[in-house]
Amino acid sequence: MKPNKKNIIMNAGKFLTGLLSGAAVGAVIGLLFAPKKGTVTRRKLTETSDSYIKGAKSKFNDFTDTLNDKVESVKEKI
Repeated sequence: MKPNKKNIIMNAGKFLTGLLSGAAVGAVIGLLFAPKKGTVTRRKLTETSDSYIKGAKSKFNDFTDTLNDKVESVKEKI
């Protein structure tokens, strides 16, 4: 089956939804099982979430670059 633009975009949306959902679930679980004071936990959560956000942005940018390359490749074949 040939990849088409609609399938590529749908898969990108599913990937991004899964990535963001996983990050949110991880943050909540981290809060629930944190044995430290609230201020320490919030600071650690902020640092961790910033790290995840930076990583997610990087992966998203890589993904969109790859997606754009694939779309251009499909356009050239048409």
